[in-house]
Amino acid sequence: MNRRLFCCATYLQLLLAIVMAIGCTPTQPFFLNESPNLQFYLDRASAIEYPDVDVPSLADTTEALPPLTIDNHEFEYMDLTLEECVSIALQNSKFFITVGGTAEQRQNVAAQITSGQAGQFGSVYDVAIQQSSTQPSDLAIDGLGNRLLPRGAARANQVGGVEDALAEFDAQASGFLNFSTTDRVRNVGENNIFNPQQFRAKDLTQQAAISKRTATGGVVTLRQQTIYSRNNIDAPSIARATPTDYTALLEAQWQHPLMRNRGTLINRLPVVLASLNEDTSLTDFEISVRNFVRDIEVAYWDLYLAYRNVETAMIGRNTTQVTADYARKNLEGGKGTTQDVAQAEGQYFQFRSQLESALTGSNIPGLDRLGVYGAERQLREKMGIAATDGRLIRPVEEPSIARIEFDWHDAICEMLHLSPELRNSKIEIQKTELELIGAKNRLLPEVNVSLLYRWVGVGDQLGLGERTNIAAPNPGSLALSELSGGNYQEVGARLDVTPTPFGQRRAMADVRNKQLILARNREFLLERERLLVSQLSDAFGKQRSHYHLIETTAQQLAAADREVEARLALYRGGLSPVNEVLQSQLRRAEAQIRYYQALTEYNKSISYIHYLKGTLLHTSGIDLEEGPWPRKAYWDAVERARERSAGKKLQYGVTRPNVVRRGPVTGVNQADTAEVLLQPAGARILDEHHGSQPAVDSESSDGVLPTPSSILDTLPDEAEPLENNASGITQPVSWETDGQPATQRPSSGKLVPAAVQRR
Repeated sequence: MNRRLFCCATYLQLLLAIVMAIGCTPTQPFFLNESPNLQFYLDRASAIEYPDVDVPSLADTTEALPPLTIDNHEFEYMDLTLEECVSIALQNSKFFITVGGTAEQRQNVAAQITSGQAGQFGSVYDVAIQQSSTQPSDLAIDGLGNRLLPRGAARANQVGGVEDALAEFDAQASGFLNFSTTDRVRNVGENNIFNPQQFRAKDLTQQAAISKRTATGGVVTLRQQTIYSRNNIDAPSIARATPTDYTALLEAQWQHPLMRNRGTLINRLPVVLASLNEDTSLTDFEISVRNFVRDIEVAYWDLYLAYRNVETAMIGRNTTQVTADYARKNLEGGKGTTQDVAQAEGQYFQFRSQLESALTGSNIPGLDRLGVYGAERQLREKMGIAATDGRLIRPVEEPSIARIEFDWHDAICEMLHLSPELRNSKIEIQKTELELIGAKNRLLPEVNVSLLYRWVGVGDQLGLGERTNIAAPNPGSLALSELSGGNYQEVGARLDVTPTPFGQRRAMADVRNKQLILARNREFLLERERLLVSQLSDAFGKQRSHYHLIETTAQQLAAADREVEARLALYRGGLSPVNEVLQSQLRRAEAQIRYYQALTEYNKSISYIHYLKGTLLHTSGIDLEEGPWPRKAYWDAVERARERSAGKKLQYGVTRPNVVRRGPVTGVNQADTAEVLLQPAGARILDEHHGSQPAVDSESSDGVLPTPSSILDTLPDEAEPLENNASGITQPVSWETDGQPATQRPSSGKLVPAAVQRR
C-alpha cells in the first residue's frame, strides 16, 4: 500500500473516532479573554432606548402659557369671525382630525392624534404621497440582457401613481461583459489539428442593448454585441486561419403579442387605474377638508353658546342678588322673614355655581360640560394654535335668525352631482370595470411573435479601416469594417404559443370575482344615494324644526321676562312671596339657555344641509388647488406642452381606453339660483355665506325680539361685598350688550321672520 495513502487513512480514522466520542451533545465555543458576567449585555439588550431623532418643536408647544381656570383670568380677548377661524385653521393644520361632520358630537382632537399614527388621518401630504408611490415592475430582463415581453401587464390592483405606471413605457438600457478561460484535456488523438488534446482558450463577450415597451404591448430592442475568441488550435492551417477572431453584431428585435396583452386599451390600463387612484385621493382630501370646515363651524357655535350660557348665568346671579338684597332690607324693616332671605341667598349661590360651571365646564346642558374655557380650547385645537397664549377667542359673528328655505329637488340634484362620497363610489365602479376588462383579457392564450434583423462582421482584429474582400478572418481583417460593409445580414422569426390552462379555473374565477365586485359597487352606489337622500330629508326636517323652535323659545323667553317683571312688582308691593319671584327668575334663565341653544342648532343645521349637498366648501368660499412646484417643474411642463403641440398624433392600435372622466367638478352658482323674498319692511341680507340677518326696526309695533349683536365685553368679576353682609352676597356686576345693561330686556311679542332666502 502507498505509504502516503496509509497515513491519510490513519488520520481519517482518528478524526472519526474523536467525533463519535463527542457525540451530538451541543457545546458552547471557547473564547479567549471571556468575561463570566453577562449582566452588562443583558441590562442593555432589554433597556428602552430613546431614538436618535431631533425634530424642533413648535413654539405653540414649548411656549404655551398656563391654562385658564376659575382662579386664572389673565387674558385678552381675541375677537374672531367664523371666516377668520376657518382661515387660520386651514393655514395651520397639516392633519385633519375630524368627527366626520355627521353628528353634533365633539371629540378631543388631542386624544385622537396622540394615540394614532400619521397614516391614519387625512393630511395635506396624502395626494402627493399617492402620486409618488411605486410598486415592483412587471417587466423582466433575461440573463443575456434581453427585455422580455411583459406578462400580466394589466394589473388587477394598481397601487402606484401615474408616474409609476408610465415608467413601464420608459426605455431600458442593459449590458454585460463576460470573460472566461478554458484549460482542459480532451479525449482526442494527439495529431488532431481541429481539436487539440491540450485545449486552451480565452473568450470575451460584450453586449449593450436598449429596449422600450410600446403602447400596443410590444417591446422594441436595439442590441450591439462583440464576441472575442482565442485558442491554441494551430493557425494558420486548414483548421483555423488566425489564432484570434472578433465577431461584431448589430441587431434589431421586435416582440409583439397577438392575443393576450395586445392593444392600447389593455396596456394603458395601469396608467388609467393609477390616475383613478389619484382621483380617489383627491376626493378623500376634499372630504377631509370639508369635514374639517364643518367641525370648525360647529366648534365656533359651541363657543358662542358657551358665552351665552355665561351671560345667562350672570343675569340670573345679578337679579337674584338684587332680590336677596331687597329681602334683607324687608327683614330689617320687619316686613320679611329669615326664610325669604335664605331662599334668595340659596338661589344666588345656585346661579353663581352655574356661572362658574359656564366658565370652566361642568353640568352645562347641551355642551357636554365644556364651558367657555373648554370650548375655546377645543376650537384652538382645531385651529392649530397654542392651547393658551394669553388671549381668549371671542366669537363676534352672530348666528342667523333669517328663515332660509332650500328647494328640495334642487338639493337632491346638487347632492347627487357634488357629493364627494358618491364621486368616490363612481370612481370605484369605473376602476372595477377596467379591472374586469383586464381579467377577461387574461382568458386569452399568449401568442407572441418576434422578428429579428441582424448585421454581422467578422475579423481577426476589432477596428475600422479598409475592408478586405475575404469571406473569412485573415491577418488584417477588421470586424467593425465588415459590419459597416453590410455584406452579412441575418433575419429570424419566432412564434411563441402558450395556451391557457385547461379549464381556466383561476382566470374564470378572477373574471367572476370582478363581475361580482362590480355588481356590489353599483348596488352600494344606489344604496348610498338612497341613504344620503334620507339624511338630507332628516336635515331638512331638523332645520325647519330648529327654526320653529327659535320662534317658540323666543316667545317663551318673552313670557318669562314679563313674568319676572310682574312678580317683582307684586313682591315689592308685598302681594307675592319671594319664592315665586325666584322661581320666575330661574324659569327665565332656562328659557334664555333654550333660546340660544335653538339658535345655534339652527345655524348648525343650515351648515349640515350644505355638508350633505356638497356645497359647504363653495358657500364658505374655499377652493382646492395644487400647491407650488419647483421652478424646474414649470420649465419642464412648458417644454412638454411645446412638444405635444408640435407633434403629430398617431393611432397606436385598434383599441384605446374609454372615457373615464366627464370633466372637472364644478360647484353650484348660488347667485344664479338664489331668490330672496323680503317679508317685513326694512329687512336686508347682511351675510352671504351663513344666512341672512334681519334688520330690526326699533319702532315696529310687532315687538320683534332682538338678539344681542355682540358678545359680552368682559367676563364676570365679582364686586366688593356689601357692608355687614354675613352671607357673602355681592353687588350685581353690569355686563352690557350694545350699550344696554344685560339685565334689561324689552317686552317681546311674536317673533316675525325678517327674511326668507331660498337656496
